[in-house]
Amino acid sequence: MSAANRGEAHGIPGRPEGARGELMLRTFAFPADANPAGDIFGGWLLGQMDIAGASLARRRAHGRVATVAVAQMTFKLPVFVGDEVSCYCAVSKVGVTSVTVEVEAWARRHDDSGTVKVTEGTFTYVAIGADRRARQLPPE
Repeated sequence: MSAANRGEAHGIPGRPEGARGELMLRTFAFPADANPAGDIFGGWLLGQMDIAGASLARRRAHGRVATVAVAQMTFKLPVFVGDEVSCYCAVSKVGVTSVTVEVEAWARRHDDSGTVKVTEGTFTYVAIGADRRARQLPPE
């Protein structure tokens, strides 16, 4: 199978053509994450995307963040047991205390049939201080 058919692009092994942002999480979908038909629960996938987005937001905030909103979630295709799931993230907006991150989830199919975008969403995080209250973001 050629690199293009495996979804590799830009000379980065495993990076799907068209993926936007930075790879922030890669994991596998296991039977415990699925319904009896073998389809992965949307909540599990949303949780993985939240972890990935929070990792990038934490880096930008230079510290702790909390999820305050999830918007525009679009489930395009199912994820199956055995698929390798990768989340790519990009900061789309920086406010006084908040960071908005665009997250794309891609699945490399367990049968090596290719890599497809399965989900995308917009996650907003607020920077949290030692007092567990919102704090201003530092300059980049």
